[in-house]
Amino acid sequence: MTEPRKATPDNTLDTAILAGGCFWCVEAVFRELEGVVEVESGYCGGTRETADYRQVCTGRTDHAEAVRIAYDARRVSYEDLLKVFFSVAHDPTQKDKQGNDHGRQYRSVIFYVNEKQRVAALTAIENLTHDQVFKDPIVTEVVTEQPFYPAESYHNNYAACHPSQPYIAHVATPKVEKLRRYFRHMLRDEPLP
Repeated sequence: MTEPRKATPDNTLDTAILAGGCFWCVEAVFRELEGVVEVESGYCGGTRETADYRQVCTGRTDHAEAVRIAYDARRVSYEDLLKVFFSVAHDPTQKDKQGNDHGRQYRSVIFYVNEKQRVAALTAIENLTHDQVFKDPIVTEVVTEQPFYPAESYHNNYAACHPSQPYIAHVATPKVEKLRRYFRHMLRDEPLP
């Protein structure tokens, strides 16, 4: 169902679809990772007719602000993407919100594209719960892949294009800084353009 828009010469790209609050912030984090070839902001969980920013912001479309990640599994594993998702990209214990952003569009969701991803997501949640990594229960939904609708073009790479915008400076930038501090071994030489 989901096809990445770019491919390596031997077509070895895999796709991950993750939602964890504002897609500007989640995208900014994953654009930094080695092995990630493309990150695209969009909407997942609702219908084509309601896949636009104004409608999604109402919280009544059942879309989540999501990112579609095309990655080379030879250079970064799905499990590593999940580590970053749970530890840096968002707070998986917040139901239908992230920080001051409230509404179902900001929920935590893993849209798995195959059985291997489903098992990896459930295992990650089980391990984090068992190890009591978070004080509160993880509320991340794990659901089968749904149609992904690309966001309006101005949303893509928004954090990099607007670093001094207050929301980016106070919400996205600290996540990227945390990634750089704790996952230095997984970083690209330069973020995706």
